[in-house]
Amino acid sequence: MDDSGFMGLALDLAREAGAAGEVPVGALIVLDGEVVGRGFNQPIGRHDPTAHAEIMALRDAATRLGNYRLPGCTLYVTLEPCAMCAGAIMHARIDRVVYGARDPKTGAAGSIIDLFAETRLNHHTSVVGGVLAEECGSLLSSFFAARRGRTLVA
Repeated sequence: MDDSGFMGLALDLAREAGAAGEVPVGALIVLDGEVVGRGFNQPIGRHDPTAHAEIMALRDAATRLGNYRLPGCTLYVTLEPCAMCAGAIMHARIDRVVYGARDPKTGAAGSIIDLFAETRLNHHTSVVGGVLAEECGSLLSSFFAARRGRTLVA
């Protein structure tokens, strides 16, 4: 499966988050072509400000693999990671991050800041942005429009 295929799976997870009343962001972690971790936004339901999709996927993968370090893994997420998630991704030693939509308010992979490009940090994760960006962005826009009582016209 290629990046678009894995991002499609992350979009399915984002839809689960939206159906649960959470901001629709989904993430998964892949090692050697196999999904080893899944997560979607759950801070509201879990009463946990750290329960972002990326964190949930990192926890799932670490448990499944029996290691808090996840070298060789790629994390796919429908929205550009925030600073908290970027830090966790680097601490987990994720090799590669692939994200869908940019986040102009809290994005830490280039939109606001780029923690992944910080040369003073001891781990460097490569980043690819914009994979299925339109689909990822539309899901978020529709969710927030519905919360405001408006529908978007395509």
